Amino acid sequence: MPGSVKWLPPSYSHADYQSQKKCKSSSFAFYQAVRDLLPVWVLEDMRNMEVLHWEEGGRVSAYTPSEALLYALVHDHLPYAQYLLSHFPGDALAVPSKNFSCCQTSAPHLSMAVRYGRVEILRAILQTLRGFPSSSRAGHINRRGCQRVEGGKTPVHLACELHRADCLMLLLGHGASPSIPDSGGNTPLDCLLLQLIGGSKQELRLKRLCLDSLLLYLPRGLPFKSRDRLREEEGVWRELLGLDLYRWLVGSSPPSLFTLSMQTLLGTLPPERFPEALEGLSLPDFLKPLALRKKL
Repeated sequence: MPGSVKWLPPSYSHADYQSQKKCKSSSFAFYQAVRDLLPVWVLEDMRNMEVLHWEEGGRVSAYTPSEALLYALVHDHLPYAQYLLSHFPGDALAVPSKNFSCCQTSAPHLSMAVRYGRVEILRAILQTLRGFPSSSRAGHINRRGCQRVEGGKTPVHLACELHRADCLMLLLGHGASPSIPDSGGNTPLDCLLLQLIGGSKQELRLKRLCLDSLLLYLPRGLPFKSRDRLREEEGVWRELLGLDLYRWLVGSSPPSLFTLSMQTLLGTLPPERFPEALEGLSLPDFLKPLALRKKL
């Protein structure tokens, strides 16, 4: 209401109030348009010509490709995400404004794709990153999230925590590190092991699928916080993991021949050809990690 302007700071005018009100209205219209999966050309017309949002400090801004991609991720608008990534690869994966990301040290697109289970958009993002310089690509895919909100977790941590097996395999196959610790010192392996106890049979199956996928990319001798716990509670963990895997994780025996063979094989596949290169392997589907079968 116009009368409420008198309660705002003296520097805040009635024109500012009306402008902010208009920005909020147009901003919500853009959000609704993406949510309703309107055609890409409509969304881009809105983003480039009509839609503004109000930022902290009174600045009015148009939506950037990065911010539009976040909306596409939330609402699973694959065509719009593909358009933004193909036409504005650098800008689409840049850090959004403070209104869209609490932490300005990392771009949240990969983590959001994992959190919402947007496998196809995640794949499109990873394919876009293939065109980035190797150092920039690694910086995106391994970047830790906000320390306060996400505990410094990488996208691989989130995929393990949420049991997103498809997302996990895509990340690992594109070169994501399975060994970076979060702000609490936990590796993705720690996250998975700590969740194995408890839960339904379906949840346990998904956790084991993630664990099996992670093990295919695990470097030899990786230190992880849970190793001492495995040794102290040997009976529990031997039953959960099986004797061979238990011995490998506590360091008393090497990985199985199958695991070693799969690690060697997957290590020969360049990230820029993943997962397409899996189709060329002369292996039955059930031996392909996650199968990444026709669904990807």
